[in-house]
Amino acid sequence: MTEPARRRFRLPKIRREVRWTITVFVLFFVFEYLLLPEIASARKSVHLLGRVNVAYLLLGAGLEFLALGAYAELTHTVLSPEAPSRWRLLRINMASLAVSHVVPGGAAPGGAVGYRLLTESGVSGATAGFGLATQGVGSAVVLNAIFWLALVISIPLRGFNPLYGIAAAAGVLLLAAFAGTVLLITRGQTRAMKWVEALAHRMPFVNPETVSKLLQKLADRLHVLLRDRALLRHAIIWAAANWLLDAGSLWVFLFAFGKAVLPIDLLVAYGLANILAVIPITPSGLGVVEGVLIPTLVGFHVPKATAILGVIGWRLVNFWLPIPVGGAAYLSLRWRGHPRAQLAAGPTSEGPLVH
Repeated sequence: MTEPARRRFRLPKIRREVRWTITVFVLFFVFEYLLLPEIASARKSVHLLGRVNVAYLLLGAGLEFLALGAYAELTHTVLSPEAPSRWRLLRINMASLAVSHVVPGGAAPGGAVGYRLLTESGVSGATAGFGLATQGVGSAVVLNAIFWLALVISIPLRGFNPLYGIAAAAGVLLLAAFAGTVLLITRGQTRAMKWVEALAHRMPFVNPETVSKLLQKLADRLHVLLRDRALLRHAIIWAAANWLLDAGSLWVFLFAFGKAVLPIDLLVAYGLANILAVIPITPSGLGVVEGVLIPTLVGFHVPKATAILGVIGWRLVNFWLPIPVGGAAYLSLRWRGHPRAQLAAGPTSEGPLVH
């Protein structure tokens, strides 16, 4: 192997090491300077645990389960008509969620697991890739829309916070990238195909013809989605239901500890934390969500102890519980192959991406 080739293979390893170093540093910073002081100040109010309403805790957990069900419906919608059963999609989503909750890098690691499980379930590679991309980006667009709507209502009542501008700017960049991608694929499809083929020719081990065919199928799927208004409407509804049910779960957990937060205030805090959490530094925004959400809720006149206990309780079912559940879901999917996978050619029908 030549020296340039060795350098190319060493680069991913170096990038992983740098990413893990940054992740550990950020987690330490968030825990040391944001979470630890808040938790320490809440020890004096630990008596709230004795007065917590267990029924509301169960209701909050139930809303979180419904949010996951709504996300499975979103997956089913964007994969139609090749979508597997809803029960299988729910387990695939849980397995992907578990991976994204333990591995830094944003949604990419979980998306890779989801792609593999979908293709093994008989979904074509183009449909699986398009579905996962549409699901992730579309869901983020809906979250930004909810956040901006709540922000427009909240700013005249509560005033402006500099973090709002950061989150709004991140949302603008996301929407611009999303709109640019849609226009490039739908309006400039020929130009995009030539550009991708030229790029693929310069990349080692990549088959340009296969990449071109994959882009063509992605463009066809996007045309179908944009033409089918009912399908697009259902996708938006299920994405909104996922976010609103998750936010509703947080509201119930806060209420269980004795504080009824105004829905607009909750949506602003919730949207702010989740938009900033998309920065792929920690797994699914671990530490970032808590570090942003707790002080924002306190700024909305939620008692500090209630904010800390409510957020921690919500994160137990929102972040930590899906890890063992997703692991069990993955084992159940691997235990027995899906019958459709034996009939469908899967991604190999499109030819190998590499030589």
